[in-house]
Amino acid sequence: MTLGELFSREPEEIAPGAVHLPDWLPEKEQRELLTACREWARPPAGLRTVRMPGGGEMSVRQLSLGRHWFPYGYAPTVVDGGGERVKPFPGWLGEWARSAVDDASAVLAAGSGPRPGPGRGAYGEGPCAAPYDIALVNFYDASARMGMHRDSDERSGEPVVSFSLGDECVFRFGTARGRGRPWREVVLRSGDAFVFGGPSRLAYHGVPRTEAGTAPAALGLDGRVNVTVRAY
Repeated sequence: MTLGELFSREPEEIAPGAVHLPDWLPEKEQRELLTACREWARPPAGLRTVRMPGGGEMSVRQLSLGRHWFPYGYAPTVVDGGGERVKPFPGWLGEWARSAVDDASAVLAAGSGPRPGPGRGAYGEGPCAAPYDIALVNFYDASARMGMHRDSDERSGEPVVSFSLGDECVFRFGTARGRGRPWREVVLRSGDAFVFGGPSRLAYHGVPRTEAGTAPAALGLDGRVNVTVRAY
């Protein structure tokens, strides 16, 4: 039995404005996204180890699309590396993100809780038209983790959209008040999407562990890839 089998696999509002969409990417789209990630990972401006200002290194390896993320800002080039220009953000990935936001909006609209506030769909009015133009691609091996943090370096308040490939992980989702409790833990599997906006747009979140060997065999991936799409 895998971790995911212990939990519901229905779409669920995890926090106000935060929605888990299990199995959102079909197998074909998972393979397409993984193929793209492998191409993006090649130099120049490919997969790298991020060094934090204090000198420590992130255990997750990362690459950027559209604009280069560095602690704590964005630039058109790899300013904390070799200075290469970042790879372009593909329009189709923005379309996927907008579709996921619309699906998350439907989950929120069907719920009995308060509406999340400004945004698109159940985050506001009408289908999502967010100008998604940047993404971070994170690769987790069996020992990689992601500490509690919030995505606060973007100028836009549009929802963040996350796509998971490969091994399962425990995704810890808290509040905007700080890194500590309360939080919810959700198992994310290959193909899952997670959308957070409105009052949860600046919520702290992280990945305390992954479950090695749980990736779908057909995907041919050893580890976990997370693609997080944002509007700059």
